[in-house]
Amino acid sequence: MKFGLLFVFMVSLCVSAAAQSRSADVGRTAVVLDESLSLLRKTPSLYAETIQRMRRGRIVKIEGVRQADGVTFYRVTALPEVEGWVQSDALFANFRPNDEQRLASLVQAATGFEQIDLAVHFFDMFPRSKFRPALMLLFGDILEVTAVRLSREANNRLRQGEMAATAAPLHSYFLSYVGLDRYRKLGIKFLFNPSTRNYHYDGASWNAIVRDHANSPEVAEAQKRLQILKERMEAVKK
Repeated sequence: MKFGLLFVFMVSLCVSAAAQSRSADVGRTAVVLDESLSLLRKTPSLYAETIQRMRRGRIVKIEGVRQADGVTFYRVTALPEVEGWVQSDALFANFRPNDEQRLASLVQAATGFEQIDLAVHFFDMFPRSKFRPALMLLFGDILEVTAVRLSREANNRLRQGEMAATAAPLHSYFLSYVGLDRYRKLGIKFLFNPSTRNYHYDGASWNAIVRDHANSPEVAEAQKRLQILKERMEAVKK
């Protein structure tokens, strides 16, 4: 009998602790990062009518918490003052203990521009993360691959005759290329070698590894990439 009462007591403590943890989220802000789960619903249910799908990067304020259909829902206010319920897994915040690992995993699993955008959010959200050096190395590698694609696109779309007609410097056209705009918004810079007519990632994340994470195993690789970048920027088209 005593064992049964003790078991019930322990279960109630666990439930109470979980409820307190969830209620502690109320009043805080989080960011929508997993768009596949970011439906804003009228009620806390996976079957509820949809208000809208929130875009990645949208900031919401948590107003309430409820369990339904096997998931946790947050009642949120999303600017400009749209209210509804969203699955908590769509959101990330630095006050939730598991979100650092979740977001690091999501960055690694993503592809294309989404992967780059998610990585920028990770760096902003978790500046002291143990995953930061490895993700910064990956981030730079992804952007150097992106630079190859952007170089090909810009060379195909920027017309030689049109550029010559205005007498503006060649490099100014390439560094003003519209394809760079969404990267600029994230604070990402690409360098341009006029001789090879190629872009290259400026190496900011590799420099940050060398500067801020001198004891990490990624330092040696970051230094190699910075040397390769130097050589590519000095390369002359044969």
